[in-house]
Amino acid sequence: MQYRNTFLFLMLFYFSITRCFSQHTAELRGDIFDNGERALAGVSVVLKGVSVYTVVSGEKGDFVFHNIQPGEYRLYASRTGFANYEQKIRVKDKDQFIHIYLASQANELQSVEITGHRRKAYKLNETYIGSKGGMNIKDLPQSVSYATKELMLDQGDVRVGEVVKNFSGVNQFTSYDDLTIRGFRVNGQSNTQLLNGMRTSTGFWKQPLTNYLERVEVLKGPASALYGNASPGGVVNRVTKKPLNESRKNITLQMGSFNTFRVLTDFTGPVNKDSSLLYRLNLGYEDANTFRDLMFDKNIVVAPSVSFIPDANTRINVDLVYNASRSRLDRGQSLLANGDLNSTPQSLSLATPNDKLNENTYTITVAGSRKLGDNASFNVAYSRTGYNEDLYEHRGANAYAKDTMGKDVSNLVAMQIFARKRNRYIGNLTAYADFKINTGSIEHNWIAGYDYGSELSPAGASQLTASGYRNAANNAAITFNAAQYAQNPSAYIKRFLVKDGLLVPNVPSFNLNDVVNSQKMQDDSKAFFTNTTLAPTYYYLHAGYLQDRVRIGRLQLLLGIRYEHYTDFANYLATNQTKTNSTALLPRFGAVYTVSENINVYGTYVTGYNPQSAATLSNPSAGGPFEPLRSNMTEFGAKSSWLHNRLSASAAVYRIEQKNTLYNANNPNNPDSMMQIGKERSEGIEFDVTGQLTSSWSIMASYAYNDARILAGSDAEKNRQKPNAPRNLANLWTKYMIRKGPLSGLGAGLGVYYVGERGLSISLDQTIPAYTLVNAAVYYNFGQMQLQLNVNNATNKKHWVGGYDYIRLFPGNPRQYLITLNYAF
Repeated sequence: MQYRNTFLFLMLFYFSITRCFSQHTAELRGDIFDNGERALAGVSVVLKGVSVYTVVSGEKGDFVFHNIQPGEYRLYASRTGFANYEQKIRVKDKDQFIHIYLASQANELQSVEITGHRRKAYKLNETYIGSKGGMNIKDLPQSVSYATKELMLDQGDVRVGEVVKNFSGVNQFTSYDDLTIRGFRVNGQSNTQLLNGMRTSTGFWKQPLTNYLERVEVLKGPASALYGNASPGGVVNRVTKKPLNESRKNITLQMGSFNTFRVLTDFTGPVNKDSSLLYRLNLGYEDANTFRDLMFDKNIVVAPSVSFIPDANTRINVDLVYNASRSRLDRGQSLLANGDLNSTPQSLSLATPNDKLNENTYTITVAGSRKLGDNASFNVAYSRTGYNEDLYEHRGANAYAKDTMGKDVSNLVAMQIFARKRNRYIGNLTAYADFKINTGSIEHNWIAGYDYGSELSPAGASQLTASGYRNAANNAAITFNAAQYAQNPSAYIKRFLVKDGLLVPNVPSFNLNDVVNSQKMQDDSKAFFTNTTLAPTYYYLHAGYLQDRVRIGRLQLLLGIRYEHYTDFANYLATNQTKTNSTALLPRFGAVYTVSENINVYGTYVTGYNPQSAATLSNPSAGGPFEPLRSNMTEFGAKSSWLHNRLSASAAVYRIEQKNTLYNANNPNNPDSMMQIGKERSEGIEFDVTGQLTSSWSIMASYAYNDARILAGSDAEKNRQKPNAPRNLANLWTKYMIRKGPLSGLGAGLGVYYVGERGLSISLDQTIPAYTLVNAAVYYNFGQMQLQLNVNNATNKKHWVGGYDYIRLFPGNPRQYLITLNYAF
């Protein structure tokens, strides 16, 4: 009996131990990519610790270890042509997922990206925007914010202005292609935006679609040492989708609020058997109204890309983005003169049915990369942007109508008519050599290059303008001058045609109390027009630069200098044409120290320079000449990665100073005239978190505090927060997908976005309130299809994204629904 009991005890102990171990094994899954985000098959993956496990990655870079006992391990990954990978990992008693990136042993840096990406996540590891070549974001001594195509799709973002809500320190200045970065304005009418790392421009009035973009990213702070004249707040880079060497096809249908309808396609793959010729074709069609009266958008996007790979060391890529846009120009919401934000509906626009804005934009980029051995390469790229505008609009004259006492009539907005046609062309060439040299234990990565840039607004651009009031003889238009009126009111008023106690306008005023009749089609043949020639403008620049990335143990240094020679033509093509030159020497210093495997800390000092000529301002009516903008930034921060590189977190503190900024001169006789402010300063802190908490749960969050002040200017402007620059910005977006079980394929997303109170750019005492928006989404994947519902501004919060004054406010969208059906095959 005693032996029997002992035997039963031992058996129970054995089974309990076996059961215990069986319940505490785990499954470790992962995928492996190169620095270009291409999946790597045939990688040997070894897990050494309590036991040794070995697998080989599959065609999609995937691998799995089954029944792993919990404990401390070291993970090794190796494949010919790539640097060996090693990582300490702790396996817990639950399933885990990790991402592995192998660095190529050959130099694959390039000035612009010419390699396609297969990623399907919010998180990036590498960027090209910060260093004239690819580098790990953790190793870049400067802040970068980004949004991948996956994030844009999940959020239902179709415009760049919608994407920037995810970026710390970035918000809209107006509803146009017009942003504020760390308190400084960046817009599409200047050429300080980038497409594939090349200088370009948009039409400003309309935000470009995002369907052809791989991602949108912002490099914070002055980027002149890399790209020439640029905003001190930062530079926006739009990266287009590039060809892949595997066949993929995707069709997307979108329908939603305000009669929105879109068809988007994305096709890619090899053209021939050896994959030496690859293609990608993105197409887009949009037909949508908005909640704003009389406003609509019709867009056709054609964005082909071709890659030619004649051998393992050479790659050539050609990209074209063409956008044909038909719409009306929205000049914003006008309020009654009492300044009550609720005095008019947010849907109110001052347009008429015969208004039009037709724009055609193309950008073509040719880029090539050639390896010159294991430690050197040569890169060259050229891009050209062309823009054509055909505009006819009824718009406010930035003032209220006048009565015979010289007073504003609170419900009548003075109107004007613009009929304008113009073209603009931008060229950019960049070429550089990249080579690595080791001096003992010190690693050097040298880059030496040359940049050329130009912008031309050719002769032939012109504008018909009807504005002001009718003279007493009713045979011409004249303007109202408050100073002259004050000298002798009764005599001055006799110059004008008067009716019912009001000055008779050249263009009928817009009656805010009778919107329907004010928005009717008008007989403009009765208006007096003046023909204004838009003077042609032209400038070009030459620049040379030298940069060294130095690694000494845990310390990395980024040392660079750029010399720029800028040439501008005043009175271009006129008999009194003159050529003016200016130069700038732009240093850049940065340091990164690796505190641990997960944390890097950094500091940087960069400078900025931006000439302010008629060409760069894209507005000959602004006045001038003006001194160039000069800026500098000091920034310190930390970047880290966690959860086996699935999650990244960063923090930054910065100070930016700029001299010679232009602000509106508040000249009633020329609303476009500008004046120069002595000095501005922006300082603040930023926090960003991006990545995956689990294989099913993604997150993106940020917070920014920005104190951006005018330090030297008129008494009314000193110490004011810069216009449309909130002190506080915050966002949170999270998405969860169910991967297993009967609800597999079902998911949900939730976003909360906060923008603080802002002052307006022309009327210094007018503000727009803070707001918090809530966005939500539901997803369902079945087979090769995904059905998605986005509800943006779910609480229907009334808000404004920016504005100039209470005659030109830009309301944000009310509650909006968007249904997306995506089919991949």
